[in-house]
Amino acid sequence: MKRCLVVIIIAFLLCGCVESKNFAPVVNGWLQPKARLGSYRVKQGDTIYSIAWAFGLDYRALAAANRLSPPYRIEAGQTLQMTIIPRGAHVSGRFAAAPRWQSPPPLQPVAHWRWPAKGRLIGYYSVGMAGNQGINIAGHYGEAVRAASDGVVVYSGAGIRGYGNLIIVKHTNTYLSAYAFNKRVLVKEGSRVRAGQKIAEMGRTNSGRVMLHFEIRRNGQPVNPLRYLS
Repeated sequence: MKRCLVVIIIAFLLCGCVESKNFAPVVNGWLQPKARLGSYRVKQGDTIYSIAWAFGLDYRALAAANRLSPPYRIEAGQTLQMTIIPRGAHVSGRFAAAPRWQSPPPLQPVAHWRWPAKGRLIGYYSVGMAGNQGINIAGHYGEAVRAASDGVVVYSGAGIRGYGNLIIVKHTNTYLSAYAFNKRVLVKEGSRVRAGQKIAEMGRTNSGRVMLHFEIRRNGQPVNPLRYLS
């Protein structure tokens, strides 16, 4: 009986040592819930785009809820209202009116998306609390990271937990893309970039894996990049 118990314990420990093949460091689990009530105090380096990204919101809805107009200037120490409530939603015994924001007419989709890096695909998009919100591409340390399409850099920094040195590019009012875990960033906020332009050098995750984590978001929501890349 004791021998059987020892065998079971050893088998359990060996299973725990098996390395995961998914490599999905950026997951839904840490994102702030969309309907979370409260406010957010702006930190140095934040942009309306990076805050919306971290909370899983459409930047236009967040801006409208705080009566911000393009180019959405915010300052460190400023307090933003993070509650974006559907019209007629019941909150604390009262009915809260929705922000005066409506989705603009649909824009033409980005004509062409390029792969942001060369390498082996080691992490796939998946949904759910433990899902991967983008794809992971393994490569060599310092290898080129390139813009997937034409756009404007709307965030460059390391202020969003779980992404390391991050670049967010706005392609249209509808589409944003993100490039995470960069060794070195080669563009600044406000820079216009062209598809295929080198914008960063590939770096490491906190676990030491050399890779690029890449995401595309449509109206603030993650979508499967493999449906767009060609």
